[in-house]
Amino acid sequence: MGLKAGIVGLPNVGKSTLFNALTSAKALAANYPFATKEPNLGIITVPDPRLDKLAELVNPQKVIPTTVEILDIAGLIKGASKGEGLGNQFLANIREVDAIVHVVRCFEDDNVIHVDGSVNPVRDKEIIDLELIFKDMETLEKRVDKLRRAAKTGDKEAARDLDLIERLLKHLENEQPARSLELRDDEKPVFEELFLLTGKPILYVCNVDEASLATGNAHTEAFKKSIAAENAEIILISAQIESEIAELETKEERQEFVEAMGLDEPGVNKVIRACYNLLNLITYFTAGEKEVRAWTIHRGDKAPQAAGVIHTDFEKGFIRAEVIKYEDYVKYGSEAAIKDAGKLGVEGKEYVVGDGDVMHFRFNV
Repeated sequence: MGLKAGIVGLPNVGKSTLFNALTSAKALAANYPFATKEPNLGIITVPDPRLDKLAELVNPQKVIPTTVEILDIAGLIKGASKGEGLGNQFLANIREVDAIVHVVRCFEDDNVIHVDGSVNPVRDKEIIDLELIFKDMETLEKRVDKLRRAAKTGDKEAARDLDLIERLLKHLENEQPARSLELRDDEKPVFEELFLLTGKPILYVCNVDEASLATGNAHTEAFKKSIAAENAEIILISAQIESEIAELETKEERQEFVEAMGLDEPGVNKVIRACYNLLNLITYFTAGEKEVRAWTIHRGDKAPQAAGVIHTDFEKGFIRAEVIKYEDYVKYGSEAAIKDAGKLGVEGKEYVVGDGDVMHFRFNV
C-alpha cells in the first residue's frame, strides 16, 4: 500500500522507546535531545485475531499477516519552522507520512530530563502544533497571490480555492490545526492536494507510568480537555512496559506478562490498530491449504482494486469475486460447509469489499 504513519513529539517523551516496542527494531533510545537524528523506518505486523481463527480452521502451511510502515521522526523543538534544531529535517520527514502518531509525556521521572524543565503535555503539544501551523501558513501564503490574480479574471476554480485557502489561513492564525476546519464536499479534494502538515489525521499517545495505565492521571486529564475539539483518539500506554514486553522471546511469555500487569493485550496492539484505522485501511483475507493471508486495502475499494493488491493481472483480468463473510466462515467451519449452506457470494466489479471478507478471485489474462 505504501502508506505510513510517523511518530512525532518533543525530545525525550518516549518516541523511540515506543517505536522499538512497535517494531522490535532496537532503534537508539537515549536520555538526551536528538537521540534520533535520522528517521527510523519500521514494518509493523497488524495484530488480527480473525487471521488466527481462520488459520485454526484451515490449518495452512503458512500464515501471513498484513503490515503497516511507521517512521520514528527526530524530536522537534521551538523554532523548527525556522530551521532550529533539526527542524527542516523534521518537517520534511513529517510531510512524507500519511498520518501522525503524536506522543506526549504524561509521567514524572527526575531521571529523564525534559527539554523544557517540567512535565506539561498540553504545552508540549502546543509547541509542535505551532511549528506545524507556521509551516502550513508559509505554504498557503505562497499560493494566495497567484489565486487572487486568477480569481480576478473570473476563474471560478481559482475563486473557490482562494476562498478555502483564506479560510484556512484565518483558522491557522487562530492556532487551530487545518484538520479541524469544516469543509464542503467539493473542497475536500482541493484540501488533500495542499498536503498540509496539520491536515494529516492524528492519534495521540499519552506515555504514562505504570500506576496510571488504567485510569490516567492529572496530566492525561488536562491533555484530554485540551484536544476535546479535535475529535481525535487518545491511547494511554507505558512505553517502558511495552519495551519490556517486546524484549520477551515467545508469544506465551508476552501474554503471561500482559496478564500479570492486569492488561487485556499489549498497548502497542491498540496503537497499531488505531494507526490502521487512521490511514483508512481495512483487511480482507485469502484462505487455502498453502496459506491464510491478510491483505490491506483502502476502505471503500471495490473487488477489482482488492484483487490488484495481490497482483496487477488479477485487477486487469478481473471476472468475479467469490466472497465469504468472516462470521459465516467461523460459523460453518469450512468452505465446503459454507457452499452447502448457500453462503458463498459471487460478486462483480462494483462490489465494495467489506472488512474481514474472505475472498477468492476469478480472472483471465
